[in-house]
Amino acid sequence: MKKIYRGIALAAALSAEAAAAETYTGRITDTMCGAKPHTMMKGHTAPECVRMCVKGPHVYALLDGDTIRKLSDQKTPVKFAAQKVKITGTYDAKSNTIKVTAIEPMDGDN
Repeated sequence: MKKIYRGIALAAALSAEAAAAETYTGRITDTMCGAKPHTMMKGHTAPECVRMCVKGPHVYALLDGDTIRKLSDQKTPVKFAAQKVKITGTYDAKSNTIKVTAIEPMDGDN
């Protein structure tokens, strides 16, 4: 009987998290460059600049206007560096991090 209750509790928790998921749009950047243009590294493209910056202590982030939010997923953003994306996930204000469940490219200015 305890297994049934645990299963029900797990299903409820997962559905609550899925229901709380939101969509965020912006450009994949890093916590060093943030809103600055990715031209600081001469001879490198904007995506290359972002990828190089995250090799240090900096991480991938989403830039939306002037707002920068860190991303929990640090593998998927590699292919979207410096591009406009739509991210599905939940936001943790305490850590200023989006817990990423999906990243999709946006049409247009990529």
